[in-house]
Amino acid sequence: MHQGFRTLDQLPLGSSAVVHQIGCDGPVARRLMEMGLLPGTRIEAVRRAPLGDPLKIKLRGYLLSLRLADAARIQLASDESIAQDSERNETNEPCRLAPHKSRGLSRNATDSPTRTPRVLVAGNANSGKTTVFNSLTGARAQVSNYPGVTVTRSSRQVTLPNGSSAEIVDLPGTYSLSAHSPDEQVAVDEVLGRRGDSPDAVIVVIDAGAIERGLYLLLQIAETGVPVIVALNMIDEATAAGADFNTQRLGTWFGATVIPTVASKGTGLDELRTAIGDTLELAPRTESVWSGLPALIETDVERVTQALADAKFGRTPAARRAWALWSLLSSETADEEEATTGLPVSVRHAVDAVQHNAATAHRRLDQEIVTARYRWIEEVASDVRSIKGKDTRKWTNRLDTVLTHRVYGMTVFAAVMALMFEALFTWSAPFIGTIETATAWLQTGVSTLLPPGILVDLMVNGVIAGVGNVVVFVPQIAMLFFFIALLEDLGYLARVAFVIDRLMGRVGLHGKAFVPMLSGFACAIPAVMATRTIESRRDRLITMLTLPMVSCSARLPIYALVTAVIFAGDPRVFGILSTGAVVLFSMYALSVTATLGAAAVLRRTVLRGPRMPLLLELPPYRIPVWRSVVLVTWRRVRKFLEDAGTVILTMTILLWALLSFPHSEAIDARYDVSRSQLVAATTDATTLDNELVELAGLQAGEQLRYSVGGRMGRFIEPALEPLGFDWRIGVGIIGAFAAREVFVSTLGIVFGIEEADEETTSLRSSLQNAERDDGSPLMTPLSGFSLMVFFVLACQCMSTIVVVRREAGGWGWPLFMFSYMSLLAYIASLAVYQFGSALGWGVT
Repeated sequence: MHQGFRTLDQLPLGSSAVVHQIGCDGPVARRLMEMGLLPGTRIEAVRRAPLGDPLKIKLRGYLLSLRLADAARIQLASDESIAQDSERNETNEPCRLAPHKSRGLSRNATDSPTRTPRVLVAGNANSGKTTVFNSLTGARAQVSNYPGVTVTRSSRQVTLPNGSSAEIVDLPGTYSLSAHSPDEQVAVDEVLGRRGDSPDAVIVVIDAGAIERGLYLLLQIAETGVPVIVALNMIDEATAAGADFNTQRLGTWFGATVIPTVASKGTGLDELRTAIGDTLELAPRTESVWSGLPALIETDVERVTQALADAKFGRTPAARRAWALWSLLSSETADEEEATTGLPVSVRHAVDAVQHNAATAHRRLDQEIVTARYRWIEEVASDVRSIKGKDTRKWTNRLDTVLTHRVYGMTVFAAVMALMFEALFTWSAPFIGTIETATAWLQTGVSTLLPPGILVDLMVNGVIAGVGNVVVFVPQIAMLFFFIALLEDLGYLARVAFVIDRLMGRVGLHGKAFVPMLSGFACAIPAVMATRTIESRRDRLITMLTLPMVSCSARLPIYALVTAVIFAGDPRVFGILSTGAVVLFSMYALSVTATLGAAAVLRRTVLRGPRMPLLLELPPYRIPVWRSVVLVTWRRVRKFLEDAGTVILTMTILLWALLSFPHSEAIDARYDVSRSQLVAATTDATTLDNELVELAGLQAGEQLRYSVGGRMGRFIEPALEPLGFDWRIGVGIIGAFAAREVFVSTLGIVFGIEEADEETTSLRSSLQNAERDDGSPLMTPLSGFSLMVFFVLACQCMSTIVVVRREAGGWGWPLFMFSYMSLLAYIASLAVYQFGSALGWGVT
């Protein structure tokens, strides 16, 4: 190493230096360069995580975290080398390029008049892209202050101010057109038209506070020749930081319309809609927006461009040049098999030849191309941006001193989690009571209106009880979703990932896995899809195969039901927290512990391999957009209710049929005789009513044993007895394989048939009064705890298994996941009940 050089991990906090060389592995170095960290870039070491790793740095107007192991491979330049580089740049500076003059020609008259134009909304993660999309379309896509929230393509057709229609498509966030993860691949495919027609226009959303990084993606998109509109978003924050922009000049450089926006407040959206209509009148540009590559690289690009032209690939010379640059930068990505999909064989051969020659000459094509682009971007930024005042934004640095502190940061995180669980258990109680009362009233009303028979039984004990026993937990689920959406919008979740990355790394999980894990508390399905933001397939698999252990909202009804039955009247712990809240917290803590433990085992066994780096943008703290928080909460609650109205309702009816058929006429006849004898022998009306209710319960129980569901429960009962369960719990577990929520509605049916009188219609009351065959109570603190442990660890959601199959590319991994989780759940529940019974804990 040159004397005076040092590495980034050795840079003192608060100090700045210039990057000399990036020695990281290919994909890591590529992503760092695409995010603006390349030789010649000045960076500042800001802070280390509480556990010492990772490191937070500042560059090009934004914050980035990376691990010390990667920082140690980034060499910093000495003052002497900076001076030498400056002299070389002055003598060998490439030609300065003039701003682009032409914005394109009028669209061809031969274009199809019936096809709806397609306009993409692209941008870096956390640039406000989805907020722009929602504001333009009135859609309800999820908006959060965290990179990687949008992992699929969303679209909506709108009418523009000029009366024309257009399809607006929201893409996942990406830093470049060289995809490093599946969600970025979605954006790349749409922009390049790899899976269909090319777009008619692209809205590129740029964070005005990190304009250079945003201009890199803009340049790549503009290179394709597609008409471009720039939404220079969060202009208010950039202004507060002392920046001023010449948007007209910026538009001239790129041949685009530039609209300053504050999407969260609706500023600039009307102008943006008008610009869309005007831009759709333009034809694709035929010449590239820039041509500032050094001669040697230009020769390589021309070779691939010619191969594309010979293969008649690409609509225009600009598009072919963009494809050439893209193909040369799309090797060694995390999903390399997608890199050249769709390119002609002759073009792939040309790309391989160029890359081989460059490697032989010890050249780094990626660094040469990315550096050339950023040199031009720096020239553009210096021309269109001026700093006229001091940075008035102080909140992010001040808050980070507390929220990422070794002691204070973890304390705040623990306090936030405790507050969330107390809200779920205690604050939601009045709303739950109201819903329970309304459900009981509806059941009584239907029973009164309809004559006795199968129909009223289906409506009361199937439809109303089944859906009602799930809807009753909506207040808790809504509070959970609200807390998560609020923390996302605040920008706090990125700090949590920064704080706990080292801890998660010790068990084999990537720091970015925290976002899917936290999303898993709501639902495992979107959480599994969110793993697309993780670059490495191995790390994606580890996260996917352990995520179902995170306690999703579908488990919450089970936890709440059992804690209400067993711990409702217990005193508060330390006089502060209710016993139910502590038990609920322990279940969530167990789920996190089990998830991390499983990840550690998988990382060291079936998915052994190197750990991927953490390259995570840390967004500034922002005041939540309450409309977005409420919309996200409602969207997730609506999804839960839709599940209750479809899958759960269907399964409830099927389970009602299993528990009702076949129906034994002999049993009914025998109990009819018993009722007649009881009426004849009993004179006291009150005693007669009580004994008739008890007799009806016995009859319902015997019919249950005779039904298909009862026989299935009896069949598996010997395997469940060591866990503290009986056949009725077994029937609920069978139903829960369709969806965990079905467990509650199944118990509603099971105990609804045995209801003694109108005062005991609640499922909670039925469970409290339930007894085993020997007369002992069914639900004891120990059996209830064992049941919750079983549901923490078991994989009983077919929808999750199907999604994992789709994301993993086959049935092998989801079947492995289901098998190991089921075995772990059984063993853990068995250990809890047997060990507790031996010590005499909570058996009565």
